[in-house]
Amino acid sequence: MHDQSRRDFLATTAAIGAAGLVAPLGFGGWSQAKGPGKSIRIGVIGCGGRGSGAANDTLTANPDATIVAMCDLDVERAKGVRDALKEAHSDRANVDDDRIFGGIDGYQKVLALADVDLVILATAPGFRHMHITAAVAAKKHIFAEKPVCVDVAGYHACCAAHDQAAKQGTAIVTGTQYRRQTSFIEGIKRIREGMIGEVVGMTARYCSNGIWYRDRKPGMSDMEYQIYNWMHFIWLSGDQITEQAVHNIDVIHWVMGGPPVRAFASGSRWNRPADSEMWDSMSVDFEFAGGKICSFDARHWANSDNQFDNVVYGSKGIAYLRAFDGGSTITDRDGKELWTTKGSIGAAYRQEHKELVESIAAGKPIVELRQTAESSLMAVMGREAAYSGQVATWDFMTKQSKLDLMPKLVTIPGDAPAPFVRKPGEYRLQ
Repeated sequence: MHDQSRRDFLATTAAIGAAGLVAPLGFGGWSQAKGPGKSIRIGVIGCGGRGSGAANDTLTANPDATIVAMCDLDVERAKGVRDALKEAHSDRANVDDDRIFGGIDGYQKVLALADVDLVILATAPGFRHMHITAAVAAKKHIFAEKPVCVDVAGYHACCAAHDQAAKQGTAIVTGTQYRRQTSFIEGIKRIREGMIGEVVGMTARYCSNGIWYRDRKPGMSDMEYQIYNWMHFIWLSGDQITEQAVHNIDVIHWVMGGPPVRAFASGSRWNRPADSEMWDSMSVDFEFAGGKICSFDARHWANSDNQFDNVVYGSKGIAYLRAFDGGSTITDRDGKELWTTKGSIGAAYRQEHKELVESIAAGKPIVELRQTAESSLMAVMGREAAYSGQVATWDFMTKQSKLDLMPKLVTIPGDAPAPFVRKPGEYRLQ
């Protein structure tokens, strides 16, 4: 259907911007002068669980928003998502079949539409930085799901895209919903105000019972299969620590005010399907300036206790920033409750889309890609430290590493990288 190499991608991105196939700078035809009372037109790129969820969230949060284009590798899946959205939101998701695109290059067709103001990027994470770069070149506003990169090359691409979006005045909001969840915002505000004293360390966990696995369908090429079962191939997902646990790692980044100095990690693998590249567990000590340690754990272990919370230890107290709807609590060092509040992750999912559209309407577009790129690279840094058994430093990852997982050629149908499990002592930092 289409061959996509990084070189071809960059050339195509430049051509999209130069050929005038997209609306000129000025909010993709949705002028800020029209204000929030007018419809903002959205294209959805990637119609899996997060793409459909994000589309529903933005239509729920923004009563004047409309979905006007969609794409997915599987056109029929995209049409199914369209039908479900139409049932829930009537004519605000009434996308004609000729505006639903398939294939690896479907995103280019969405970006080439002059009446698309904003795009939701929710394909497999390995493609995220490429789609962000192309959407910025097309002068579209962006909602990008997390993580925004799974390797170092993707991190640098995101930093460049952040700077370009800020320069040209287009928004980029990312799917790190805890940054919009009241319980997290208020808890971290009180940490900043000194309620627990000086922060001395932290723990964060994303420990669950398992993750989906999709059996290969008859007739699938290697590339089709890997994209279909993308969670289990590192170039596409980045492993659990990057694809799922970036939420907790982003909270570490948020609390500590930036990325760490170094990471020391370990982990295990014994219970994955034979062709899965994923590990079963990872434990990372992120060290920050002054020797402060933030200890992170992720695992998929059946019949084990789940834990997704974040705990911040201070000289005078402890802050519990609980995941999902768990709320937040601060106690003194003896366990006496000082403050507590409820949490609603559903409200946070909607709030990120509401703030995105409101920022565009106000002419003050939010651009937050760099902070999420740093959190994503923190996850990559922890993963690479575990895979190699070596200490990974932020300086090395950002200035020396050449880690680039994207295959030289993505062809549907076609070949894909041969799966392999990274083994400490054999695999080295790169």
